[in-house]
Amino acid sequence: MSAADVRPRAVSAAARATLLGAVGLAALLLSVAVSVTIGPADISVPDVWSAVAAHLGWGEPELTPLRDGIVWNLRMPRTLLAGVCGAGLAVCGAVLQSLLRNPLADPFVLGVSSGASTGAVAVVVLGVGGGVLTLSTGAFAGAIGAFAFVLLLSRALGATADRVVLSGVAAMQFFSAVTSFVILTSADAETTRGVLFWLLGSLSGAGWTDVAACAAVLAVALTICLGHARTLDAFAFGEDAAASLGVHVARVRLILLSVTALLTAALVSAAGAIGFVGLTLPHAARALVGATHARLLPVTALTGAVFLIWVDTLARTLLDPQEVPVGVVTSLIGVPAFVVVLYRTRRTA
Repeated sequence: MSAADVRPRAVSAAARATLLGAVGLAALLLSVAVSVTIGPADISVPDVWSAVAAHLGWGEPELTPLRDGIVWNLRMPRTLLAGVCGAGLAVCGAVLQSLLRNPLADPFVLGVSSGASTGAVAVVVLGVGGGVLTLSTGAFAGAIGAFAFVLLLSRALGATADRVVLSGVAAMQFFSAVTSFVILTSADAETTRGVLFWLLGSLSGAGWTDVAACAAVLAVALTICLGHARTLDAFAFGEDAAASLGVHVARVRLILLSVTALLTAALVSAAGAIGFVGLTLPHAARALVGATHARLLPVTALTGAVFLIWVDTLARTLLDPQEVPVGVVTSLIGVPAFVVVLYRTRRTA
């Protein structure tokens, strides 16, 4: 195959990724605007734009204080946090699947989710922190502690990709057991219900502080991952091949594992454990734009954001006024989708 044959194909792939990125961005903006209108209160898309414009100083308030509060203080931060969490979890999954060369890797393979659960339970049930620490703070501290445990264990075992995965599985089981033990022995029925609802994923308590913090961490993490896009492409050929191309394998793995763990910890501390987003959506994005990470990561982020916005909308309205944990809905949708991915992988293997 000549260079002339390769160039049009490369240009076509880049153009396709650009088009999909533009469509994804438009879909994201439309999803935010429409999702905020869905609920018991009668709010239209123009109402949403009017409230946003007024709060950004681009116009005069046109809504009543009650309707403005519903848009700006309740639905908008929740919708935006859903988008940020969806984008972050999907990006983490794409990076980990390439870095560990494991199509089943997801943001929770490092034991971060289980550690966050233990940290949250320690604060809520055991009163660790003496009332100073919040549930989110405890969850973040537990997630970072679990990741440190995985790093130490994997380093002791040899620090290969397989050892990292096995260490993550060990950490996941250990912290899950600790969480269950604490809940069963120390929590009352009301506390148990609240903690379990959060553990299954919930965006009901979203505020602008959560949105700002998670969005900042996502922006930094995505920038770092995009800066290592070519390195992630090299990992697709194996660690030995990456090393022969000049990649410092151990250092890059540590950087990207730390970045994905910190991003996952921030997202889990704000929204609980939301499964299958990071496992399934990277495969869907690869089917659209291929495995080149400079194109894959932005499309994955947009896909994850749009997906979780609509899943959360479904979760809060499906059994209205009762709310379904968003992690339950992602699993109900994600399991059949992942079965399809596995079937297609088997056919092409």
